[in-house]
Amino acid sequence: MMIKPLPILAFCLTAALMLQGCVAGAVVGAGAAVVGGAAKVTGAAVGAGFDAVTTSDEETRAKREREQRAWEREQRRCEQRQKRGKHC
Repeated sequence: MMIKPLPILAFCLTAALMLQGCVAGAVVGAGAAVVGGAAKVTGAAVGAGFDAVTTSDEETRAKREREQRAWEREQRRCEQRQKRGKHC
């Protein structure tokens, strides 16, 4: 019985989109090795899956930085209020 590469490719890509970080890269890399025969198509799909994970990491980092700036801004406002004798 021969394994068809298309269902395996679809499964690997679906799994890669659901996973995060380095784990997704490892799963996608393993999927590319299994499919083998469709390397050109797989390469484009693997790149797209990796970009989706990378974007998610960048968005997470940007959100963390925005939250940090908002916290620092609130701290400055609180200090100004305290100088005027008010409570935060």
